[in-house]
This record gives sequence, C-alpha cells and structure tokens, in this order.
Amino acid sequence: MSNLTTKIHDLASRFFPEIREIRRHLHQYPELSKEEEKTAVYICTTLDRFGIPYRRGVAGHGVIGLIEGKDPGSACIGLRADMDALPVHEKTPVSFASKHPGKMHACGHDVHMSSLLGAARILNELKAQFDGTVKLIFQPSEESYPGGAIGMIDEGVLKNPDVMVVLGQHVLPTLDAGKVGFNPGPDMASTDEIYLTVRGKGGHAAVPNMVVDPVLIAAHIIVSLQQIVSRHADPSTPTVLSFGRIIGEGRTNVIPDEVQVEGTVRTYDEAWRKEIHSRVEAIATSIALGMGGNCDVRIAHGYPYLHNDEELTIRIHRLAEEYLGKDHVVKLEKRMTAEDFAYFAQRVPSCLYRLGIRNESRGITSFLHSPAFDADEAALETGSGLMAWLTINLLEKD
Repeated sequence: MSNLTTKIHDLASRFFPEIREIRRHLHQYPELSKEEEKTAVYICTTLDRFGIPYRRGVAGHGVIGLIEGKDPGSACIGLRADMDALPVHEKTPVSFASKHPGKMHACGHDVHMSSLLGAARILNELKAQFDGTVKLIFQPSEESYPGGAIGMIDEGVLKNPDVMVVLGQHVLPTLDAGKVGFNPGPDMASTDEIYLTVRGKGGHAAVPNMVVDPVLIAAHIIVSLQQIVSRHADPSTPTVLSFGRIIGEGRTNVIPDEVQVEGTVRTYDEAWRKEIHSRVEAIATSIALGMGGNCDVRIAHGYPYLHNDEELTIRIHRLAEEYLGKDHVVKLEKRMTAEDFAYFAQRVPSCLYRLGIRNESRGITSFLHSPAFDADEAALETGSGLMAWLTINLLEKD
C-alpha cells in the first residue's frame, strides 16, 4: 500500500465521526427540490469551518466549492453530490429520523453530500501534495424536472476553471457497505413523463349506450401502448413503458367525462426515444378517435441517458481496486433508473459510480425511495476516502 493510500485511509478514518454527524444532520432536515435553502446554508457553514471558499446561489440553491492545489491551473476535476430529498414520510427507527413530516432523504442524497464533504475535508488537508483544482458541486433539484444539473451548467459550473472530468457517486442498497461498483458505457436510461387526458361523454353506468366511456378508451390505450415495446423496440435496446397513475372521477354507477393517465418511458437510444414519443401520440389519439372520444397527449422531456466514459470508468475501477482491494470493487450492469448527472456526462468525460450501503445483519436492506430506506454509515468512510483517492490520481494523470 502506497504512502498516499495509507494517508487517505487514515484521514478518512479520523474524519469519519465528524462526517457521520454531518450526514445525520442533513438526514434530519430534508428539503425538497428547489427548496434546499437551509441545506445550502449548512453546506456553506461546513465549508467555512473547513476553510474552503465557495460560491452559493447557483441555479437556485446550488453551491460550488473550490480547493486549489500547488498548481491550480494545471487541471480541474469536478465532484458532484445532489442535495434534494423526496416527498416520502419516513418510517425508520433511527434516532436521527426526518423532523420534516412527509419529507425524507429516501434516495441517499444525505450520504452523497456528506461523502463529498468528507472527500473535501481530506483533499483540503492534502492540497499541498497535488497539482490542479478540485471543484465541489453541490447540486439542487435532481429529483424534479428539469433538474439542477442543466441549470448549474448553464450558469458556468464547468468553467473558470474548465472542468476536465466529473465524478459522482450514488448509493446502491443491493451492494454491501464497503464495496463500490462501476459500469463503463451506457449506465442509466433516459426518462420522459407521459400525460394523457382521455375525453368522452359521461353519464349513468346503467346506460352505456348513451355515453362515450373514457375509462374503457383509456384501458384500450394503455394495453395498446405496451405493443410499442413488445413489437417495435429493438430487442437489444432496453425500453420501459409503464403507467403508474389513472384518475377517473366517476363512481360505481357514474361514468366520468374524462380520465387522466400518467406514466414514464425510458430507453438508451436518443433516436428511438423520439420515435416512441411519436408512436405514443399516434396510437393514443387514433384509438380515442376510433372509439368516439379524443385524447390529448403531453410528453414532458426528461433527462437523457447517462453514458459513463469508458476510458475514465475503466481507469477509476482499477484505482478503486488499489484503494479498497479487488474483493470490494464490482462490475455492475446498466439500469433503467435515471439521473440528471447525464447532463454533465454530455459535456465532459464523467462517471457516476455506486457506493454500497447494505448491511443485512442490521436490517439495512430497503431500496431507494422507500420510507424504510437507510444506509450503513460505514459507507461514509469508504465514499469519502475513495473519492479523494480517485481525484488526486486523476489530477496526477491530467
């Protein structure tokens, strides 16, 4: 084990209690997308304590910290963590559970922020030993379209100094704490939201011949739209089309005038993504028309698919093996979830890797977005130390 590796391990261990308390504070006071004002204040206060300069108020409540090494202009690495929580009512037994009813860090963004602050603490301690600059990107509004990443990019987060590489980490509840996972190439899907308004003519359910039933029309539309995936998608291109909300304000004996249908479509091919949009509109409107009604189609254009730069991801996978040992680093497969980190990856070589947080012996097994979600806090030491290690090595190369 090299001297640098040992030093970072020691610092990650020494700072762990402090970073754990930071995580617990953030977990207790979650804020939803576009509302992260107090979270940003806490991050800035923490950076002040660490002696790290920053700029706040970027794309809303975003914060950008800056750590300059010996030769700040030689290269710049960006490290990103998202800040927002979810509208979930927490149901965990932890003493630091959310104090904001109906709001919870159920996607691990508290872990992401505290791990980045831990990495910043380590890097600031070692800044006399590396060249280049580290840009700390605390990004708001990942959970809500259009997402905070594109706003921060538009406001210059990748400029002055120019960022050459962006790294991010995301918790993974199926991976044990102490382990990390990488997937070079296509990693997460694009995501768009589908909103259908099916209109007919409501009336008494006992006289269906006198109504145009939007419930029945909506049912036919939902079933038919599934054929986009089963009969038009290339089997080698992952595609998901799912509907999770149907609202028809009728009764057992009342057929409503209209029905609202909401869903999501996800894939890995941008040309196919556009074609799906066209097919959804064509199928939904034609079926409604053919059954005597009509259908308004609105598709909210969401995040693009996330592509982890192959060369970068393979390199940091090997660096992670050096830092953690090969038994603690795994190759992961692509997934159909989505992330606005994809916007960073469209601009510069980037990688979003996974941080294991699972601990079956302690019952920490719930998946993301669950009210029972929790993380083994030992992951904070892994996440902080690894991010610092990867950053210094990448700056050396660049």
